[in-house]
Amino acid sequence: GSSWNYCDFETNLCKVLPEFNLQSGWIRRNGRSGMGPPYSDHSGNESAYFLSLSSEIQSSSAALRTSIFLPTDEEHLCQIRFHYWVSQMSRTLMVGLQKFSEDTVTNIWQDPGQLRNQWNVNTITINSTEKFEVIFSGMVETQRQGESVAIDDITFSEGC
Repeated sequence: GSSWNYCDFETNLCKVLPEFNLQSGWIRRNGRSGMGPPYSDHSGNESAYFLSLSSEIQSSSAALRTSIFLPTDEEHLCQIRFHYWVSQMSRTLMVGLQKFSEDTVTNIWQDPGQLRNQWNVNTITINSTEKFEVIFSGMVETQRQGESVAIDDITFSEGC
């Protein structure tokens, strides 16, 4: 509903993703950008914006971090819903959880690798007794033209 924190990337403003404009390897673009697939956002709109992994990415992964969320409780679990696109087997999208007391990121979801070259939707539920961040990571095994990982319309429930 309207109470969800909502990132549709139509504007640069997205409170939950503070590092959104940094050189994190993710770029905000639309289907008309001339950067290959996807050629529209998840609703089929060619001029609507989404995030995609830059083809210029130097390293093997690019992380998109949320701001720090407070611990969840039984009534308010943190639910994150997002649309994603992965074009080739050499590309992967993962979602990780970093808890306040831990240095390492725990992988909590990875794209199943079956539904390629189309927009898919997924919801993740997070239960954490301490403060946490969520990290969307696009991974690249081999550099090839016309391959991409994209994310659109990330919504965060009140429990986040």
